Amino acid sequence: MSAALKYQGTRLLAASSRLSILQKAAKPSLLRGYHATSARLSVAHSGSQTVANAEKYTLNTYARPTLVLSHGKGSYLYDTDGKEYLDFTAGIAVVALGHNHPDITAAVVDQASKLVHCSNLYHNEWAPQLARNIVESTIAAYPQGTQGIYAQAADGRSPARVFFSNSGTEANEGALKFARKYGKHVAELGTLGKGTSEALRGDPNLKCGIVSFTGGFHGRSMGALSVTANPKYQKPFTPLIPGVQTAKYNSTSEIGAFVDERTCGVIVEPIQGEGGIHPAQVDFLRALRRRCDQVGALLIYDEIQCGLGRSGKLWAHQLYPEDCSPDILTMAKPLANGIPIGAILVSDKVAELIKVGEHGTTFGGNPLACRVGCTVLDHIAKPEFLEHVQNAGQVLEQELQQALAPFVGSTVVELRGTGLLRGIQFASDPIQIVDLARDRGLMLVGAGGNTVRLVPPLNTSIADIKRGAAIIADCVKQFAAERKA
Repeated sequence: MSAALKYQGTRLLAASSRLSILQKAAKPSLLRGYHATSARLSVAHSGSQTVANAEKYTLNTYARPTLVLSHGKGSYLYDTDGKEYLDFTAGIAVVALGHNHPDITAAVVDQASKLVHCSNLYHNEWAPQLARNIVESTIAAYPQGTQGIYAQAADGRSPARVFFSNSGTEANEGALKFARKYGKHVAELGTLGKGTSEALRGDPNLKCGIVSFTGGFHGRSMGALSVTANPKYQKPFTPLIPGVQTAKYNSTSEIGAFVDERTCGVIVEPIQGEGGIHPAQVDFLRALRRRCDQVGALLIYDEIQCGLGRSGKLWAHQLYPEDCSPDILTMAKPLANGIPIGAILVSDKVAELIKVGEHGTTFGGNPLACRVGCTVLDHIAKPEFLEHVQNAGQVLEQELQQALAPFVGSTVVELRGTGLLRGIQFASDPIQIVDLARDRGLMLVGAGGNTVRLVPPLNTSIADIKRGAAIIADCVKQFAAERKA
């Protein structure tokens, strides 16, 4: 049987499976149109036609190989030719529970049969529930926390609150807005010393500075781009928003010079992802927390990639002492396993300043995304789930250290990371490693500084972790041999 016929058979079986799920989850009246649709199911286009359509009709912002993905299951992806790939990209750290997870599928189907969107003119059942789950699971996972989002609020209020967006960049945009509002509030209070307070009280807009760090990545929209210190991303779109300074990541000595009384917010990744998998040093985050308190600025942690279990803790900052805690925490990628969603978790002192009408969204907090978010968080927040991430990360580290030891100091510079957020830095551009791995049935993604990023689904089996490490080792061996030749 040809690969194409096998693939068509797989598609028809999948359609039958989806119909079965719908029959169980949805009302019979909703299925009348589905029978006709399923009867017409076939491979819509060949891979070459799909690529041709993409080149002709979509904006050219991505460099992609010519394969076309059709479906996935667990930690595996499949293309339209029927080829199988072990996925160590997880949609760039998004599908934490893998592809086609039955609980995610059931939640999507059931909620889609009830209510997908109603706007924020009204309450829906799932946004408040997901907000509660985020707050309570965050506090429960870090009982030692006393600062920032963990600080006790007065009058029995929640110590933290949530705003929902549609993506990570939107979450960071909101965080930057909230920092600007907080900066004006501090300026108007006049609590930063006589000379400074008089100047800021006269013009509260002066306390508007934002500090970000080298190697950071916070998004592509204008504010988020302005705090993403990468000329490749920034240069085509200058001038960017004013008032942003870039300090050196992990340089404690620079903090005092950059974070001053005119700073309203500091944004940083506890573990940099796009920048090449660089964990922050304890002293660095501790110094940032202390300095923000001294000058009345908010400490914002961007955990869009490193958060929600990826590090082996619910949040990457929970790997650090409690005196490193943030005032604002942004999240997105894995929160709904691929359904678009983002969120901003803010401390009580920030929440009390944000008033009705000062921020908003059309799609953020919709019942479909929030229903799926509840399902994802139910899995990720479990101690046994996080323990698996830690164990899988240790196995991946051990397998790679052993297999790549002959190449460290020559082809390989360093292995970095924690949990299932790992990076292999090479001495030269590793794009060939990514290509070789894909040819062998393993999906990888690059990062900054000649680094290959390893971000498999968080529930990837130990056997598949070992299989992926073995393929990587084989690719590095060939890469090193060809460089010597």
